Amino acid sequence: MVAPHAWRSHLDWGHGKVSPKGRDGSLVVLDDLTLAYLDFGGSHAETIAHLRENGRVTMMWCAFSGPPKVLRVHGRGEPVFRDDPRWETLIPHFAAADGPAARAIILVHATMVSDSCGFAVPFMDYRAERTQHAEYFARKTDSEFAAYCAKKPHVDTSIDGLPALPLPLPDRTA
Repeated sequence: MVAPHAWRSHLDWGHGKVSPKGRDGSLVVLDDLTLAYLDFGGSHAETIAHLRENGRVTMMWCAFSGPPKVLRVHGRGEPVFRDDPRWETLIPHFAAADGPAARAIILVHATMVSDSCGFAVPFMDYRAERTQHAEYFARKTDSEFAAYCAKKPHVDTSIDGLPALPLPLPDRTA
């Protein structure tokens, strides 16, 4: 069984990019071919920048217990920013994880699903969710979070200079 917190996203562009994800409630299945996850503040905006540049994305899940399996969803991704009219219909899917730190929703339209053995994936025991991220950003208002994003490096542009998150951070539509 693959724990919901054990997924990763990877962009197939230039500098291979791997970005761990996984706050509880931050990934949803919208239909047979579409996944969505919340993009949170607290780190760079490389995923957003590379999706805006070429749209290619691969998400990967590893089984850390049970049979050794790796599952990948390959597809096209797009960021939905807070001022996008689609935000209002998508954000309710993330009621348990939403908060000031949600800066975009990443839509992933699957074009291929693949699996492979996970013989090299280590066994790991799940203890609990880490709560520091949610607790830290829960103390911020939307305007404080926008100021936080504005002062962070590589939020409005990637490490390669590609456009990333629009700053100033857009207001929410809902």
